Amino acid sequence: MDFRIFTEPQQGATYDDLLAVARVTESAGYDGFFRSDHYLHMSGDGVPGPTDAWITLAGLARDTSRIRLGTLVTAATFRLPGPLAVAVAGVDQMSGGRVELGLGAGWFEAEHAAYGIPFPDVKDRFDLLEEQLAVITGLWATPPGETWSHDGSHYPIVDAPGLVQPAQAGGIPIIIGGSGKRRTPALAARYAAEFNSAFTSPERTAELYAGVRAACEDRRRDPATLVLSAAQVLCLGADEATLRRRADAIGREVDELRENGFAGSPDEIVDRIGRFAEVGTTRFYLQVLDLSDLDHIEEFAATVVPQLS
Repeated sequence: MDFRIFTEPQQGATYDDLLAVARVTESAGYDGFFRSDHYLHMSGDGVPGPTDAWITLAGLARDTSRIRLGTLVTAATFRLPGPLAVAVAGVDQMSGGRVELGLGAGWFEAEHAAYGIPFPDVKDRFDLLEEQLAVITGLWATPPGETWSHDGSHYPIVDAPGLVQPAQAGGIPIIIGGSGKRRTPALAARYAAEFNSAFTSPERTAELYAGVRAACEDRRRDPATLVLSAAQVLCLGADEATLRRRADAIGREVDELRENGFAGSPDEIVDRIGRFAEVGTTRFYLQVLDLSDLDHIEEFAATVVPQLS
């Protein structure tokens, strides 16, 4: 079981804010630092403004040394797959092979309108996602000295040189998640190293895992080769006053967080994590919304993780 810190910088964070969190993540022993890929805040005023996910991850690739780095998740609507493949492979090289790519269909319509990004209907967005996965993995797999072409309806590729080489010998791991019943598990079974269930119950997570395991079997892929992960908001408090303070800081109610996240005392959170572990979760993304509370990250590592070793 491993733990990763997951941030939402579109709510308002500078690169220095993210660097401080990433450095604590590394020093406290977590496996990785991940960030959302959004340009528009979802609450509050978003001050001091958004940052670009892959630009900030490039900086963190040089300013950290051990933790895994990636997105949860990049939207297929945001970038063309060829340039995205180049950018992600470049960040992987800069990090010495520590990058992972979470890729999804995109969902936040207001964000697309705010930044002039086309927002097709859901079927077309999944078509874009499926073809982006084919293009990105095809480019990464093309050996130097060879070329790769793709007769796609959205992204035709003609004689792309095999120069988009990640540092990781096995290729950059791809993370796919979501609650789609058919296309999401099928795409995960075909392309992903990891399937993620985000912000839902252990019971619903079990259902999603069953769907992706079945999709793996349909492709004659061993389901055990797919990492199963979950993302949950974190609100830890050794006492009720601390718990209430941290919930207030992110605009949430303690009772709601206890029901829908990893919230409460260390023992309460251990029990909640255990319920996810029972259905097959081996990796956890802890959504940290107050980036100024670095003690929060250290306390989880000191009081919860040792009980799960």
